Amino acid sequence: MKGQLRRGLVAAVALAGIVATAAACGGSGSSSNQAKAGGKTELVVKTFGDFGYKDLYKQYEASHPNVTIKEENIAQLGDYLPKLQQWMATGSGAGDVVALEEGILVQFMAKPANFVNLLDHGAGSLQDKFLEWKWKQALTPDGKTLVGLGTDVGAQGMCYRRDLFEKAGLPTDREEVSKLWPTWDAYIETGKKFVAASKEAKFFDSAGNIFQNVLIQQGDHTYFDTSNKLVIDTNPAVKSAWDITTRMVAAGLSAKLQMWGPQWNAGFKQGSFATIACPAWMLGLIKEQAGDGLAGKWDVAKVPGSGAVRGGSFLAVPAQSKHQKEAAELVKFLTSPEGQLGAFKAANNFPSSPQAIDDPAVQGFSNAFFNNAPVGKIFGESAKSLKPIYLGPDNQVVQDRVGDALLALEQGKLDAGAAWTKALDDAKRAAK
Repeated sequence: MKGQLRRGLVAAVALAGIVATAAACGGSGSSSNQAKAGGKTELVVKTFGDFGYKDLYKQYEASHPNVTIKEENIAQLGDYLPKLQQWMATGSGAGDVVALEEGILVQFMAKPANFVNLLDHGAGSLQDKFLEWKWKQALTPDGKTLVGLGTDVGAQGMCYRRDLFEKAGLPTDREEVSKLWPTWDAYIETGKKFVAASKEAKFFDSAGNIFQNVLIQQGDHTYFDTSNKLVIDTNPAVKSAWDITTRMVAAGLSAKLQMWGPQWNAGFKQGSFATIACPAWMLGLIKEQAGDGLAGKWDVAKVPGSGAVRGGSFLAVPAQSKHQKEAAELVKFLTSPEGQLGAFKAANNFPSSPQAIDDPAVQGFSNAFFNNAPVGKIFGESAKSLKPIYLGPDNQVVQDRVGDALLALEQGKLDAGAAWTKALDDAKRAAK
């Protein structure tokens, strides 16, 4: 989730404005819990990946001289989650602000008392600054407690290698490429043409990655229903996505790489695959792993099927924070439309604020690395048409088990039937 994007005067002016506003609201570290050393309050922010906040922290500190910000970052969500669970269970270690990815949000929403109610800190007046469904995701069913404020949304696209498409005799223009795959069936047929013509690359990176994107288009829930019952073996959407994905594997389209592993990372630079389903936040990662030598050779087209959301996060203040007032003010600043604009420019994290989405800085933004693709427009259209998917409390651990089964299948360790049985059995054990 890392990336370098151009920065503009518009964002700088907007950020300066909101910093001034926050200062006027008294968020400059005046609570009785203020740290003694140097007369400053140190706010510890726990994140995973790259939220694009480096410059925003500097802006905030500049207008809040009594506040310093320390970010403690863990690269992978899978490593971050168990630590966060431990911090919340023991009542210490979580710092003042924590990031909650949508896939893990539900399990922490089950105990809202572990977090500061942001409605008590004036967040209620900010509701229209967020997409409606994004706001509701972190609001308790009774509407009385707001656990977090939204950061980004994982608006979906399909990234592809123009040079590899050209060598395989396929169109390279993003509009023409989008027309190649209005459905996943069409994507499979295009993939067959590609692998038949290509000697150096497979069509996509990983069955696990593709599966996630197919699954989120199949209905309004995945592994768990809204009562948090595990329904992986009864929800037809899961089996449908599994069958579509295994057809791709059987057709020889997968590079058989484990997502996030070292070979997967190296695959971007080595040209191991020609397409990858890419939520907005992945663009920075692709650029980092591929390197400057591939600038202009990557591009962004529409994802097959209907639009979808994959990923997106929230910021929350743990009840264990000793600086709750100051932390809540920082959260409001970072998740404001202006703050989301800054994060988008820094790390491709697509805004969950309609005001930020409609801002010319987003709508008119093109990404030079991706052949000047108008990513602001592409992901903006996707974000506004998104329909949220319910994810249960153990969504991440179940997803990991399904991904492991798919990897075993594509690497030839299990046949399709055995892999499906493994996915179901492992998921049921993991969700207990």
